[in-house]
Amino acid sequence: MKILKLTIIITFLYNNLNICKDNMNIVEQNLNKFNLTLPQVSIPVANYVPFVQTDKLIFISGQLPMENGKLKYAGKVDKDISLEDAKLAAQLCALNILAQVKTCVGSFDKIKRCIKLTGFVNAPEGFAAHPQIINGASDLLVNLLGEKGKHARAAVGASSLPLNAAVEIEAIFEIE
Repeated sequence: MKILKLTIIITFLYNNLNICKDNMNIVEQNLNKFNLTLPQVSIPVANYVPFVQTDKLIFISGQLPMENGKLKYAGKVDKDISLEDAKLAAQLCALNILAQVKTCVGSFDKIKRCIKLTGFVNAPEGFAAHPQIINGASDLLVNLLGEKGKHARAAVGASSLPLNAAVEIEAIFEIE
């Protein structure tokens, strides 16, 4: 009888630990599901730090669409770069943001939610589709983080951005 009870307890714990383990890795599972990988964290291009943590908030400095240490999307949106490529640039910025968050706290399990994104679009005068471009980042965060990825946001046009990047995005996250 004791062996049966012990077997039931061990089975229960094993099954529940596996469920918790699966839930803890939801971001990594979603990255795999969408065939995405986190880029290496980028080195700041000026005199600032890539993130600052204060209590339960992480402020991520503006991330450019960097891949393998190089700017992947440059130029003015709808002039030098297509709207679709600009959305991909915003997605890449979001992946760089997540890489910084993981560097800061060590695990996606600690994310309570994304609080806010501020997106900047390198655009010519008269351009008005800034929100659609930054949706590339917003949609990605919701797809990867679920409800925790829903956030407040600003999408702003700029006459130029660092390194002539097409998009730059900064973020604020709350952690557990």
